[in-house]
Amino acid sequence: MANKAAGTPATVVLTSAKVAHGLHPYDVPPDSPHYGALVAEALQVSPAAVFKTLIAEVDGALTVAVVPVTGELDLKALAGVVGGKRATLADRAAAERSSGYVRGGISPLGQRKSLPTVVDDSAQALATMYVSAGRRGLQVSLPPAELIRLTGATVARIRT
Repeated sequence: MANKAAGTPATVVLTSAKVAHGLHPYDVPPDSPHYGALVAEALQVSPAAVFKTLIAEVDGALTVAVVPVTGELDLKALAGVVGGKRATLADRAAAERSSGYVRGGISPLGQRKSLPTVVDDSAQALATMYVSAGRRGLQVSLPPAELIRLTGATVARIRT
């Protein structure tokens, strides 16, 4: 029997694609207010470099949005980018079922189902961005261009 690659599905994708990346564990309670800012503080990086992965429903179809923790997702802008009229955040169970990850650990990489992905345009100004590595308490750093390439993402302003 072949050995399955170790790590989360997100880190397996990065390793398989030979993308240079770093893994950064942190300890922040998942239900903390200002969770993203606390993660940035724990990693000792600018909060503008730390991104959250949200799953939204646009006209009934799930879509992945990757936005900086310093802002909120502009649902109207997201809907417009993917050619929809109305967007809402997906309910927790649908997001977890579709991605294969638990809330607080949803990564844009290695999701169970391939969904349209939109990365906020602020990522392009960074040399390195941080996103969930697919597990609570673990972030992955990588060049934004690699995240965009691996997810087939559209880049647009989707933050408020």
